[in-house]
Amino acid sequence: MTGTGKGFSILDIAQIGIMVAVIEVSKFALSSMPNVELTSFWLIMFTLYFGWKIVAVVPVFILVEGAFYGPHLWWIMYLYAWPLLVAIAWFFRKNTSALLWAIISGVFGLCFGALCSIPYFVIGVSSGGLGAGIRSAFTWWVAGIPWDFVHCIGNFTIMLVLYYPIGRAMRMVKTN
Repeated sequence: MTGTGKGFSILDIAQIGIMVAVIEVSKFALSSMPNVELTSFWLIMFTLYFGWKIVAVVPVFILVEGAFYGPHLWWIMYLYAWPLLVAIAWFFRKNTSALLWAIISGVFGLCFGALCSIPYFVIGVSSGGLGAGIRSAFTWWVAGIPWDFVHCIGNFTIMLVLYYPIGRAMRMVKTN
């Protein structure tokens, strides 16, 4: 879509591949630390600095995750949770405050468990009605709240610390 508008250029494909690789390597590097991740950080930063290319990055990332770990319930959650974060980042993309981005990233981490309880609601409804769906989703969400706090603090801290230095590096990449 760069240049002629007839599809992805070689540069676009290379950049999209590098973005997915950066997310995957970061996930692997931090995999021993539960709910501390750079995926939120990278998706926000890539949205801010590479614009429309994020529309290809997210589905490729989700497909790679499914290929590596096998599709399961968490994979369904990824289908809407990560695009939601990108949509929020796109909405606020003109803002350059590290604090705002840290708050957005932290709140997303705090809400991640609630977002991920949606499939449990659907499973509960399908097997026992509305009440079962609510109980199933609520129980799953509440059990994970301590980890949502870890996710929130990790996302907030990572964004606050890395926003400006990585932003500078991304500006250099874009201009070259």
